[in-house]
Amino acid sequence: MADYAHTDFAAKGRAEKARRLAAYIWQRDITGAELLALSPATRRKLARAAETNPPGTDETWSLTAELLDEKDAWAQRHPNHPAAQRACSDEKILWVKPPVTPWHAPPPEPPGG
Repeated sequence: MADYAHTDFAAKGRAEKARRLAAYIWQRDITGAELLALSPATRRKLARAAETNPPGTDETWSLTAELLDEKDAWAQRHPNHPAAQRACSDEKILWVKPPVTPWHAPPPEPPGG
């Protein structure tokens, strides 16, 4: 009996899911590297936001990241094409948090100064 995960049907399903995820994620200006750096819990939430059942394997997420990188490269080569414009890039902050710069308080002034 063949393992379902290694059938052509399963590979086709992973590719379709990766395309759906990439279409949603690319609009939010999330790169492939940023996607793979997200925690598994955040990736699951992102998939649900994309109205897609979260992938059960990293293989689908890796394929999604590759598709994002391909679309980024294409968009850079065709900046004036309507499909190269992101509609929801302001939503990136919901998923990818920028690094926090530590805030250091100024040293206290000496007493009587």
